[in-house]
Amino acid sequence: MDKKVALITGITGQDGSYLAEFLIEKGYEVHGLMRRSSSFNTARIEHLYLDEWVRDMKKARLVNLHWADMTDSSSLIRVISKIRPTEIYNLAAQSHVKVSFDVPEYTADTDANGVLRLLEAVRIAGLADTCRIYQASTSELYGKVQEVPQSETTPFYPRSPYAVAKLYGFWIMKNYRESYNMFCCNGILFNHESERRGETFVTRKITLAAARIAQGYQDKLYLGNLNSLRDWGYAKDYIECMWLILQQPEPDDFVIATGEYHTVREFATLAFKEVGIELEWRGDGVDEKGYDKATGKALVEVDPKYFRPAEVDQLLGNPAKAKAKLGWNPQKTSFEDLVKIMVQHDMKFVKKLFLKAHMDDAE
Repeated sequence: MDKKVALITGITGQDGSYLAEFLIEKGYEVHGLMRRSSSFNTARIEHLYLDEWVRDMKKARLVNLHWADMTDSSSLIRVISKIRPTEIYNLAAQSHVKVSFDVPEYTADTDANGVLRLLEAVRIAGLADTCRIYQASTSELYGKVQEVPQSETTPFYPRSPYAVAKLYGFWIMKNYRESYNMFCCNGILFNHESERRGETFVTRKITLAAARIAQGYQDKLYLGNLNSLRDWGYAKDYIECMWLILQQPEPDDFVIATGEYHTVREFATLAFKEVGIELEWRGDGVDEKGYDKATGKALVEVDPKYFRPAEVDQLLGNPAKAKAKLGWNPQKTSFEDLVKIMVQHDMKFVKKLFLKAHMDDAE
């Protein structure tokens, strides 16, 4: 059997880095797209791709990176025609919901039209009958939820430019599946976090702040809507589900979620508890604060600048279909263990940064 060839867009992100590791272990030839930037953003995959080190040590490179962009059709056509992937995982996106309100046009061009460009590149390269494509859809499609929990048949009601763009991506995948008989699948992933999560996302913002406050490098954490309910899972677990979706005999769409949800307040409480700080919440609305029960000092406050123009109050996924058809365990990592993994990582991460800064100052 010929070796499977995977192309991962967004390979430098949280999900892309975990997926690259997963596919390498499965014996795939792994390729990734890298968007040109004045500063490299390869920290999450440097253990897989170290150009000079690999060359000098005469070792086989584990991943192959290609310059391309979801806003540039020619680059997508060139790369796909060259490597002729058997599986494509489209994880590339402007993925920050709050930022999408500030850059709505760019978000639409990347997250909506980018999916169309990718599909057309596959067709132009003559791979429509042989290449399986996974699209990273999102629970934000449900937005102003029409039912609880949300399943594959729940009506969508997107509440941000990001979600609206992703809705186009979802439907264009279904359209190409039905129009051209292409193996196109959507994974509707609910919030999935990890120690590799970007530092501007609320979960990582919380765990980093807890670590910094515990070690004396930060005074206070500012958050938005403490009452937001989210279905939070571990990104490393969700990667397996992406792969399983493309291994099925027929293309289909799946909700990927844990089936339970928690507030931002609960996440913060657990994170601070992990560093030895018990939070006590007092006040209402924008005046609510989280106090250190031992000292009485306010450590967490609400800042209205983090509110969205259109809020999504709750997201809770129903993973029944994924459990039944894919044999996937949605609660392999519990919510409590997820928070613990992230906080323990960031305690070490913050300490390491401080030691490095101290050494730099001493030179």
